Amino acid sequence: MDEELTPDNNGKLLPDLKLDARQAQGFISFFKTLPNDARAVRFFDRKDYYTVHGENANFIAKTYYRTTTALRQLGSTNDGISSITVSRNMFENIARDILLERTDHTIEVYEGSGSNWWLTKAGTPGNIGSFEDVLFANNDMQDAPVTIALFPNLRENQCTVGLSYVDMTNQKLGLAEFLDDGQFTNLESVLVALGCKECIFPMESGKSIEFKNLHDVLNRCGVLLTERKKTEFKSRDLVQDLGRIIRGPIEPVRELLAEFQHALSALGALLSYVDLLADDCNYGNYTIQKYSLDRYMRLDSAAIRALNILESKTDANKNFSLLGLMNRTCTAGMGKRLLNRWLKQPLLDADEINFRLDIVQAFVDDVELRQTLRQQLKRIPDIERLTHNLRKRAANLLPVIKLYQACNRFPYIKGALEHYEGQFSLLIRKKYIHPLQDWLDKDKLNMFIDLVDTAVDVNHIESGEYMISPGYDEELALLKDKLDAVEQQIYNLHKQTANDLDLPLDKSLKLEKGSQFGHVFRITKKEEQKVRKTLNTQFIVLETRKDGVKFTNTKLKKLGDQYQKILNEYTSRQKHLVLRVVDTTATFSVIFEDSARLLSELDVLLSFADLTVCSPVPYVRPEITGSEEGDIMLEGCRHPCVEAQDGVNFISNDCNLVRGKSWLQIITGPNMGGKSTFIRQVGVNVLMAQIGCFVPCDKASVSIRDCIFARVGAGDCQLRGVSTFMQEMLETASILKGASDKSLVIIDELGRGTSTYDGFGLAWAICEHLVQITRAPTLFATHFHELTALSQGTHDDSSSMAAVGVANYHVGAHIDPSSRKLTMLYKVEPGACDQSFGIHVAEFANFPESVVALAKRKAAELENSAQLPIISDNLNDEAGTKRIRMCGSDDMAAGAARARRFLEEFAKMPLDQMDVKQAMQNVSRLTCELEKDAAENAWLRQLFLTS
Repeated sequence: MDEELTPDNNGKLLPDLKLDARQAQGFISFFKTLPNDARAVRFFDRKDYYTVHGENANFIAKTYYRTTTALRQLGSTNDGISSITVSRNMFENIARDILLERTDHTIEVYEGSGSNWWLTKAGTPGNIGSFEDVLFANNDMQDAPVTIALFPNLRENQCTVGLSYVDMTNQKLGLAEFLDDGQFTNLESVLVALGCKECIFPMESGKSIEFKNLHDVLNRCGVLLTERKKTEFKSRDLVQDLGRIIRGPIEPVRELLAEFQHALSALGALLSYVDLLADDCNYGNYTIQKYSLDRYMRLDSAAIRALNILESKTDANKNFSLLGLMNRTCTAGMGKRLLNRWLKQPLLDADEINFRLDIVQAFVDDVELRQTLRQQLKRIPDIERLTHNLRKRAANLLPVIKLYQACNRFPYIKGALEHYEGQFSLLIRKKYIHPLQDWLDKDKLNMFIDLVDTAVDVNHIESGEYMISPGYDEELALLKDKLDAVEQQIYNLHKQTANDLDLPLDKSLKLEKGSQFGHVFRITKKEEQKVRKTLNTQFIVLETRKDGVKFTNTKLKKLGDQYQKILNEYTSRQKHLVLRVVDTTATFSVIFEDSARLLSELDVLLSFADLTVCSPVPYVRPEITGSEEGDIMLEGCRHPCVEAQDGVNFISNDCNLVRGKSWLQIITGPNMGGKSTFIRQVGVNVLMAQIGCFVPCDKASVSIRDCIFARVGAGDCQLRGVSTFMQEMLETASILKGASDKSLVIIDELGRGTSTYDGFGLAWAICEHLVQITRAPTLFATHFHELTALSQGTHDDSSSMAAVGVANYHVGAHIDPSSRKLTMLYKVEPGACDQSFGIHVAEFANFPESVVALAKRKAAELENSAQLPIISDNLNDEAGTKRIRMCGSDDMAAGAARARRFLEEFAKMPLDQMDVKQAMQNVSRLTCELEKDAAENAWLRQLFLTS
């Protein structure tokens, strides 16, 4: 192996791997016996650094060093393997990226030497327990990873999904069983809500073509797929196994399991994979529950991205995402994890939502309460993780001390809440003050506080020394007395020696204690010359260095050995007592967990209040109504993330989604005019309202939505190997199949991924389906201005159109009559827009004048030849008369009916069972048939003329 030091991508020198030929050959022999696992990145611990080899070395070099020059060859040319060294700091960075950010690799760590190596640690994105000391030594835990197991059952064109999950950080198990469609939309919403990182799946099922869409869902949600043999998916002995790890009596567990069939097989595989039964620290500490899909709003990965809910590495600042903007939590990690979960699990129960809003309002109204609580919560550590460490029987007092310090803050938090006398005082007393009072009872946390006061040397806590107080244990106290006595004898000897050598105590003659020689005297080389004769006759010189001369004598050596022996006994007794105190502290774990839930909830609601009052324009409390009643009325609505950007003067808009009037809104207008921002801010405001937060509006009323579907513009969301248009169709198919009248649908620029007439036909038909079948409140931003004719209805569907309510809106823009320059107004106003201003936007982008002029000429030629009807809500609008109405109402009615039939045929296409080529062939066939029918219908014929 080349011993030349290699710089990494930061210019720092990499550790050098020094192996002789025999050691290298022994390691290579072992390395080649390892099973092939493309996902596993294997690190070999060389004490001061790590090495990585083979394909893993290439991966590390390219991904993290961004250069292959760091690679070295280990062994001979014919038998050698690529190798790279990794410093311990770099290993921590790589481990954080693989386990917390990426979802395509696992980590294995080996220890040993020569040809004898063994696996000591293994971690996956869903199971990071072995690496928590590395991942969170200097960082808060942002999210609790969840691993799920799936056992799908296909029968009679229906798929029943059996699902189980485990949250090993919070020691929770869950079960769910539900029917799903071919796109696995229900499963996707569960993956998003739980924050899943890894999925266990039957190996045999994974090869089935029927589950291709399921794999796509896992990829979209960033979930690592781990395949296991189907024989592991068994439910035998589940009750017995759960009885060992579940807290409380077994009978409720037995009753819960009786409600499921396929989920039990998933649970059996999950318990086997994470091996909970192998660690007795898990015994009696887990809880298990049924997960209900109907408790939270359903969100898929497309909605998460479209609404910028979670943080991304590409965010320019923290306010780019809703999580980053709203995270004003004070506790160390707990609050942010809960906020993360709430954003993925908006509530559906109006009472639960209003409870959160009541608490937020109390904090908004009472400045003193808000500020006092923030000051106290800033001193609360991550109680959840500390409790987790306790249960792992941490052999140190750090978690005990941190929990002790947290408990000492509880009376102050309780006192701050008791001072509140506003309209929600009874609610706060019942929800927060009573539990805090109960925990502070002498038989609960006060008992724990007394334990620490007695057992721990609290006088040394501030200096970071965590040790058992000598007075806590009789044997420890005796050893401490002996230790102090010997220490005094050593001090006396030090003083006597200083007198004998005629040297100032401490200033010239120093007493030191080290691992090599124990207690020794030290003087400088200059002083050694003065007392050299005495040193050589009465003392033993141990070491002479630049910093001085170390020496001892028989008395000091004897006392030093005696001191070390007693110290070893003292340290051993300390360790024994530390374990005893840790075990005793662990008996309070249930109270710690309950207090963590209460404090993190207070923290998040306080964060909502702080956001409300500190925003550029204060937020307002939304009125919440059931999904069967009320409308979505957002007056002066703003996008919270956009208005928080520096230098932005946000222009607010009203959005009134009213049943029977404007339940479906078609929004037209120029590029860059604000259509996308407007429709997404509506989705964001609804979501914020349903997690119990005030919203950036002047006034707001929200009818609870069970799901938000978001179809973003072409190119905004694209999967590898799938065309933009095909992805657009798949996402739209999910909306058509999954949305209901209780959902909220946001569609931005549908149909631009194909030809104009195909795109328009699909957009029209989809709008009609959403109006007549789905009847969900919908915001449909489009450049197909002809869609605005939907607001007029047709002869055979006018009743259904009127029942739902279709309205046209446009984003305002002004063209200066003299200069023809375009100015965006960013106001959403009633009525349709008759042009898209695309050429004007091209001028903004500094297109060459000749190109702009040619574009205007060609656009005018097409406009004059098409002469298609545009419905203008303003009869006096001259722009609305630019295109001449050439079709009668009968042609429009027949054409719309044919377009609707096109949609119905498209909706029946089993896209989930087709590959891209088959799907495009079927769409092309439907389009050709529509084109033939257009020969007999003027309205459809004009539609094709615009393509």
